Amino acid sequence: MSLAVRGLGTALPNTKLLQREAAEAAGKYCAETDEQRQMLSVLYRQTEIETRHVVFEAEKFRAVMNGTATDPVFGAKGKDELGPTTGQRMERYYKGAVPIAMEACRKAMDQAGWDPSEVTHLVTVSCTGFRAPGVDIALIKQLGLRATTMRTNVGFMGCHGAINGLRCAAGYTGADPQARVLLCCVELSSIHHYYGWNPKKMVGNALFADGAAAVAGVQPDETDDANWRLTAGGSCLFPDSEYAMALEVGDHGFDMTLSTKVPNLIQQNLRPWVEKWLGENGLTIKEVGSWAIHPGGPRVLSCVEESLGLTKGVTDVSRRVLCAHGNMASPTVLFILNELRKANAPRPCVSIGFGPGLMAEGVLFQ
Repeated sequence: MSLAVRGLGTALPNTKLLQREAAEAAGKYCAETDEQRQMLSVLYRQTEIETRHVVFEAEKFRAVMNGTATDPVFGAKGKDELGPTTGQRMERYYKGAVPIAMEACRKAMDQAGWDPSEVTHLVTVSCTGFRAPGVDIALIKQLGLRATTMRTNVGFMGCHGAINGLRCAAGYTGADPQARVLLCCVELSSIHHYYGWNPKKMVGNALFADGAAAVAGVQPDETDDANWRLTAGGSCLFPDSEYAMALEVGDHGFDMTLSTKVPNLIQQNLRPWVEKWLGENGLTIKEVGSWAIHPGGPRVLSCVEESLGLTKGVTDVSRRVLCAHGNMASPTVLFILNELRKANAPRPCVSIGFGPGLMAEGVLFQ
């Protein structure tokens, strides 16, 4: 397994919302009582998110707050409705995903100095939308990739999907020194907002946001000493944890369920796996120079720090990305890696994400 990162690009939708605005709107299209609205206000504040980017128009969203609409994504709805159907949401997914995926890919290729015709493999990652032909075909056509570009889609893997995609890309570059792999993660979590009052669904509404990120990677050579090189990957399914996180296709969008026990499960199970995995690669936790931890939420980051015995400040970049952009699912760790690369953070660097299972997925950069 080997991949040198020659380029990394990120992209966001144009609409940026304050978290307090999102909380106020949620109070109108989810809550039914003043007590529920107060609970939402506290929940949204506890996420430590300040702003999120979303694909829907700010005007529609703000209409929720002045009482002229009750659906920030699709317009007004009746009091007892569950919001748009999954089919309607998938239409919106394709319309909104392609432009930001394109932007991220162009940035990654420009940074790598690639002409689109040089790309041999395209890996796409998403857990918020399905369509065939989909984003992958749109990227081939609109970026000007060759018709012979080989495609792989990593679908429905959740927040750690970028790590699965990176390992897939590293498999291609490790097997073929001529491979030029473009990896693109794009998520539109906002289109899956849950309507009505269900405490188990409100956490997803408060956390998730939209974004895209892309990586241009090759098999490392002597010119890649300064580039971040992916050298190993690992996975761990935590025992008896299937109930803790779920992502299911419903009639009115994708239903995300997050148990309040997720942070505790991470705290209990993460360290034994990380120690074993790093040991197999000749490292200890203390020898890791930097960490790109997926910020599933502030408690998740705190539990990772406690479990691994990390010093204060190690996850500051993860916290800053969460604060500025929310949890964008799969692109989020690439946003964090981008910030670490730009800051010339010390290596080796370990990136870890969590998803339904409950699974932990990781990659090691040297």
